[in-house]
Amino acid sequence: PTVIGIDDWAWRRNQRYGTIICDLERRKTIALLPDREPSTAQAWLSDQPQISIIARDRGGGYATAAAKALPQATQVADRWHLMENASRAFLDAVRKSMRPIRTAIGAATINPELLTAAERIQYEGYLRREDTNAAILDLAKSGAAIKEIVRQTGYSRGLVRCVLRGQRSDIFRVRENSLELHLPWLDAQWAAGHRNGTELWRKLTSQGFRGCLRVVTEWATRRRKAEKVDAGTLNRAPSAKTIARLMTIGRDDLSKSETVTVAAIECGVPLLVEAREAIAAFQTMIRKKSITDLDPWLEKARTGLIASFANGVVKDRAAVSAAITSPWSNGQTEGQITKLKLVKRQMYGRGKIDLLQARVIGAG
Repeated sequence: PTVIGIDDWAWRRNQRYGTIICDLERRKTIALLPDREPSTAQAWLSDQPQISIIARDRGGGYATAAAKALPQATQVADRWHLMENASRAFLDAVRKSMRPIRTAIGAATINPELLTAAERIQYEGYLRREDTNAAILDLAKSGAAIKEIVRQTGYSRGLVRCVLRGQRSDIFRVRENSLELHLPWLDAQWAAGHRNGTELWRKLTSQGFRGCLRVVTEWATRRRKAEKVDAGTLNRAPSAKTIARLMTIGRDDLSKSETVTVAAIECGVPLLVEAREAIAAFQTMIRKKSITDLDPWLEKARTGLIASFANGVVKDRAAVSAAITSPWSNGQTEGQITKLKLVKRQMYGRGKIDLLQARVIGAG
């Protein structure tokens, strides 16, 4: 093979992984490796000096193995992973901006009286996390190193690092539930005077709602309580995922209330608008294969909320450039992984590497 795709596959998800290698020209699997260690992949690649193109995901392990074994080969980052990484970078930007977002949409305060029992437990956990974050940041401001903060607080190094990088500053929000899609209808029914929770649940059920009675009655109870307090405490910030979705879909697909929410966020958090435009420009560049736009995009994106994503592109620049200009990508390898999973499940997950090789490679 001269053009290959390499990726990992799960022996057991989140516990043990192997490596699959495909011949992209002949469209077949040519090797299964028992793990995804860079040294294992490097040993296999070293025996294949004729390989000129390696399509891979954006993980660093396979990049390192390919660079050491076949330095002359062109590495191609998978375009689907680039698009997905860009979307995730925007979601991270939204999460980092949740405090100004809450202020922008008028949901900066929490009234515990409006929370259900489950939401109150979540709120107490949020307060504990805030205390933890404050303690870590205070030590950092006094000049303590990460190692010293870990020793004094007893928190893990990863947690301390997340706090110092601003990746753990999300504000409290109630979790989305099955009522989210039906809230406009419920609001209309409530305004019309239909305020019996059980009756509302029956009507919702006839419309295809699959949630339980308790969800609707708790909503009704919360609305009754809300009418007894000032309206400023009623607003609730949507989740980061919901905000990211609302900001990236067409305005014609938004309801009136969603349009108002997005407009408030765009007005109150301009940095988030810049991040959205940068992500959209990157994804357009991938779709149109416009390599000339890469340098201007990097210069602009490295100073905003998606700076970490842009820095990752810089580190993997050669492979990203190849992804834009090359016809090869790793999508076919993902398809071969799906076939491998089917074969593996047919053997109830008990097939070892030699039997998997016989069935997947021998059958090809």
